Amino acid sequence: MMSIKLSVLILHGIGNQDETYADDFMKALRSHFAKNIASLHPAPGSQVEMVPVYWGGVFNEREDELWAKVNKENTLNYAFLRQFVIRFFGDAIAYQPSPVSFPHLNPNYEKVHEAVASGMNKLREKTGDLSPLTVVSHSLGTVIASNYFYDLQYLQEKVPEAIKQLKSDTPLENGETLANFYTLGTPMPLWTLRYNDFDKPIEVPSPQLKKHFPHLDGEWLNYYDQDDVIAFPLKSLNEVYNRLVKKDIEVSSGNIFTSWSPFSHIFYFKTDKIIKEIARSLSEQWKMVNNVS
Repeated sequence: MMSIKLSVLILHGIGNQDETYADDFMKALRSHFAKNIASLHPAPGSQVEMVPVYWGGVFNEREDELWAKVNKENTLNYAFLRQFVIRFFGDAIAYQPSPVSFPHLNPNYEKVHEAVASGMNKLREKTGDLSPLTVVSHSLGTVIASNYFYDLQYLQEKVPEAIKQLKSDTPLENGETLANFYTLGTPMPLWTLRYNDFDKPIEVPSPQLKKHFPHLDGEWLNYYDQDDVIAFPLKSLNEVYNRLVKKDIEVSSGNIFTSWSPFSHIFYFKTDKIIKEIARSLSEQWKMVNNVS
C-alpha cells in the first residue's frame, strides 16, 4: 500500500541532554499514532517518521568547563540551581543570533542551525520530498525551531552557505510542508523583547502548505505548566500571535514530586496529555492526506 508518510522533527530544550533524549517520547508517540490508524494500514507505526535534533553538543562541553572553573573551590551554594542557570542562560546567550546585518558574528547560531538542517535532511531521506512536517520543540528548542523556519520563510537569501549545502531544494527541507508546530514550555516571549510590538512569528502552517496539500489544515499549539517559570502563553503577545497560535494549553508536567515546582520544566516530553493530543492530530492528518477514513 503506497501512502504519504508524516514527518516529525523534535528539538530538545535546556539541560545536559544526550542523543537519546527523545527515545521514550518517540516510542510513546508512535504507539498512540499506530493505535489510531491500526485498522487503516497493515504497518501503522511505519507511517510516521521521527528525527530528534541534538543541538546541545554545541554547548555542553564548554558549559561543563565553565562550571568547573567557577566552582573550583566547591564552595558555591545552590550548586544544582546554579548548574541549571548555566545550562539555560549559557545555551541562550551562546546561541543568541546576531543582527541580520551581521549574520556571521555568532558561529554558534549557525552550528545549531546546521544540526537542524541535518535533521531535516534525514527526514527527507525517510519520507521523500513531499511530506507534511510537524515540529515538536521544548524550551530553548522552541526558539531555535522558530528562528530556523523564520529564516526559511522571511530571510531565504541570508541562509548561510553551510546550511544550504546540508539541505536539498525540496518542499520538505525548504519548510514549505510545515503543518504543525508544538511548543512545549516555551520562553519565546522573552526573545520578543528585542523587537517592537513583540516580534513577528513564523507562519504556521506554512503559506505554501496548501499548494502541496490543499485539504490539510495545520496547527500551532503551545503547552505550558503554570508552575514552570520558564514557560509562557503566546496568544496574548499580539494580534498576529493570537491568530497563528491555535491554543495555549495548560498542562501538569512531571510527577507528584515535581509537577508543582519550577522543575516541571524538564518533563514535557513525558506528559501523556501532550503525547496523546499530538498523536491524535497526526493520525487525523494522515487520514486526510491519504484520503482514508
